Amino acid sequence: MIKDFILPDIGEGVVECELVEWLVKEGDTIVEDQPIADVMTDKALVQIPAPFAGVVTKLYYAKGDIAKVHAPLYAVQIEAEEPSSQVAPQTVEHSAPNQAAISAASSSIEEFLLPDIGEGIVECELVEWLVQEGDIVVEDQPIADVMTDKALVQIPAIKAGKIVKLHYRKGQLAKVHAPLYAIEVEGGVIPAVSAHETTNVAVANTATSAACATASVSQEPARQGKALASPAVRRMARALDIDLSRVPGSGKHGRVYKEDISRFQAQGSATPVVVPVATASTQQSSVTPSAVPITVVSAARADIVEPIRGVKAVMAKLMVESVSTIPHFTYCEEFDLTDLVALRESMKAKYSSDEVKLTMMPFFMKAMSLALTQFPVLNSQVNADCTEITYKARHNIGMAVDSKVGLLVPNVKDVQDKSILEVAAEITRLTNAARSGRVAPADLKEGTISISNIGALGGTVATPIINKPEVAIVALGKLQTLPRFNAKGEVEARQIMQVSWSGDHRVIDGGTIARFCNLWKQYLEQPQDMLLAMR
Repeated sequence: MIKDFILPDIGEGVVECELVEWLVKEGDTIVEDQPIADVMTDKALVQIPAPFAGVVTKLYYAKGDIAKVHAPLYAVQIEAEEPSSQVAPQTVEHSAPNQAAISAASSSIEEFLLPDIGEGIVECELVEWLVQEGDIVVEDQPIADVMTDKALVQIPAIKAGKIVKLHYRKGQLAKVHAPLYAIEVEGGVIPAVSAHETTNVAVANTATSAACATASVSQEPARQGKALASPAVRRMARALDIDLSRVPGSGKHGRVYKEDISRFQAQGSATPVVVPVATASTQQSSVTPSAVPITVVSAARADIVEPIRGVKAVMAKLMVESVSTIPHFTYCEEFDLTDLVALRESMKAKYSSDEVKLTMMPFFMKAMSLALTQFPVLNSQVNADCTEITYKARHNIGMAVDSKVGLLVPNVKDVQDKSILEVAAEITRLTNAARSGRVAPADLKEGTISISNIGALGGTVATPIINKPEVAIVALGKLQTLPRFNAKGEVEARQIMQVSWSGDHRVIDGGTIARFCNLWKQYLEQPQDMLLAMR
């Protein structure tokens, strides 16, 4: 079967490129990942690899021509499409109707196109494949974890079948509406294959595999100073001033990945020095440590460069935008939570379960919601040029979670309408989802005010950055047992926490945030007042 290779997107905004050099000729037999051509965009020199093995039948451009993105670059006759009768034909002659042939005839290979996985998202990082090529999958089985700039998303199989091709490698950026993987889907019921036929097919497949392996070895071109690597890997090598031809590649056919460059650099970019054995007779007559080749590797340390992607990248962007556009000010206060700690301890055993963890956070959120009803400016949002302020009716209180993919801030929706136990159940769900990196995008949207529990890691006072477009955020310090004077002037141990507020000084002044914090403090220091204020 002759198939055209369509020149893919090779850079943002790039619609054409110059054909610098063909690395193959018409009639050449190529292997998967073999370099086919060097093309030059207006930004960089890009090497185009072969996505599958075959024989090149047509090169559509001459050296120096302008090649169009999404147009055919070359044509290839795919080796895998050759009739199976050419391999071990004797097994077909003596068997009943070939079940493998029936299977092939009743199946088709379909490309799974990466769907829209979030508003405005055009690409995502391939975090991990949950299957391998050749695996049989069922409908709705998880296939891959991908990371958008907002959350980790799991891609399920929409059909049952056999995975025949994974189009991306771990760490690469996958494009929305582009093929993510190929799956062989059965078109009908496949009769069971007998043990004898299975053996014949297995023998034929083994022969084919051996033949292909031999062909790959003989047909794979020597590197001759030109390494197999993607454009991103080449850019990384150029930035670090590393000769790619010296980097041992861990990929198929010696393909070089970013990890190989980092490993090469960490070893000091030193070429192993080998002390050879003088002669074969010396080896036979005197086997000593000095007669064994010795590899000396430099122990020099080197910097490691990693791209900032996913949640970390979007968080960096949002934090810069927040501090650049919002005039922050900080307000700190001390809470005595002795009575609240005692109340929570008395209720924990009765109300905690796998679905509900009765921590201190549900009390903090509910008390905050009660205080927001009297100070709605803390639950407001300002437009870009600060000409309008919107008082949000819903109390969607966010909580910063230190997840494995970076800082996430899911929020509990409509705290004003929930009981403390309902808030606790939502916090438990969101915390588990965020820590695994699988929080739903909807849980990250529409927050109105945020809480950062930095004290869980040991801090006491902080200067949190506002989660724009919100206008306030509070950081909770660690709970400490400290000596304090009681009403009688006696020293006693109390449960003390420091809290640190950051406010948007365009709409919140110091007096407002102080009065709001005092009311919040009252509800937490005297839980009975909080209970009486609930509706």
